[in-house]
Amino acid sequence: MRKNYWIALALILSVSAMLFTVSCAKEAVQVQPAVTEAPPQPEPQEDLAAKQRAEQERLEAERLEAERLEAERLEAERAAAAALAEFQSQHVNFEFDSSALQPSAQEVLSRKAEYMRNNAGINVTVEGHCDERGTDAYNMALGERRANAAKDYLVNSGIDTGRLNTISYGEERPLDYGHNEEAWAKNRRDQFVVE
Repeated sequence: MRKNYWIALALILSVSAMLFTVSCAKEAVQVQPAVTEAPPQPEPQEDLAAKQRAEQERLEAERLEAERLEAERLEAERAAAAALAEFQSQHVNFEFDSSALQPSAQEVLSRKAEYMRNNAGINVTVEGHCDERGTDAYNMALGERRANAAKDYLVNSGIDTGRLNTISYGEERPLDYGHNEEAWAKNRRDQFVVE
């Protein structure tokens, strides 16, 4: 019986050990390997060189475009300054003791009207001048008639009268101080000053 006792004891201990092992067994945890990004692969030298060339070409194209735009801006400024200088330097000349506009004067005034239409922001003073012959009072009145003749022509050409002023200087501001027909012909004029 002793033998049975030992077998029973061994059997009880074995079953207890098995139960203890099964009940205390931990659930197996599956460990996923950590996902790591692969280190960046260096670009092949050819790709890097091509990108650098493309960037240099882009920068060069931008520089050339900026230079072209600047050159156009400067040329436009020069052209505008030349047109303004031409506008102010072209005078309308008159016959002796007359404020009638000759065909050559009308051509000059037509160009002036076109300039003023293209430059709507400018106002102009028309200055009437005379030669030294005649009295001061007579020449002041004649200079006023000459200035008004040019103003009227410009208004009839579509220029707003509010953009035009007139003034007479009579014989006070000659272009040529000579005392002959050549000097007097230069002094019988209208001048145009942009304000």
